[in-house]
Amino acid sequence: MKVLFYRYMLAAFTTASLAFSGSALAQVDLAKSSVTATSKQMNVPVEGKFKKFSAQISFDPAKPATGSAQLNVDVGSYDLGDESYNEQVRGSDWFDAKRFPSATFVSSAIAPVGGNQYKVTGKLTLKGKTQTVVVPVTVTQQGATQTFDGALPVKRSQFDIGTGEWKDTAVVADEVVIKFHIVAAHK
Repeated sequence: MKVLFYRYMLAAFTTASLAFSGSALAQVDLAKSSVTATSKQMNVPVEGKFKKFSAQISFDPAKPATGSAQLNVDVGSYDLGDESYNEQVRGSDWFDAKRFPSATFVSSAIAPVGGNQYKVTGKLTLKGKTQTVVVPVTVTQQGATQTFDGALPVKRSQFDIGTGEWKDTAVVADEVVIKFHIVAAHK
């Protein structure tokens, strides 16, 4: 259960860091896109997937500074592969999905790092807490399709994810890695 909650949290963070929006909005292909969160429970990696999220993306690699990102993730859609774990992760000790149904990421800056690599700075909000994060993103373009891939390590304790008996990071590690793969048709 601890792993599932942690994964759920990570997935929320991941989803929150995925979207780009700027001048011309791209149509995100949710069937080909994914947001996951991987935590470690007793040092064993546990991965969960967010089944519901939306993203607005508009990105021109020739003018990255004009782009921006917005992502909304339904934290109640986090799936660890077992409904009892999923229910626990939705509870108040973990995501508290009834009070805080969404995790969000809104970018404030996109800067090139070199090649097809970018740093996307923005506000990540999870469980009512907001933090500024910098997300490393790789952008691949094939024809009219752009793919955005990245991974963001976050500390669950900074967002009060895993409280009560789960606050101790000896069983479920504090670091969660949110990974995203967003496929969009550029207009």
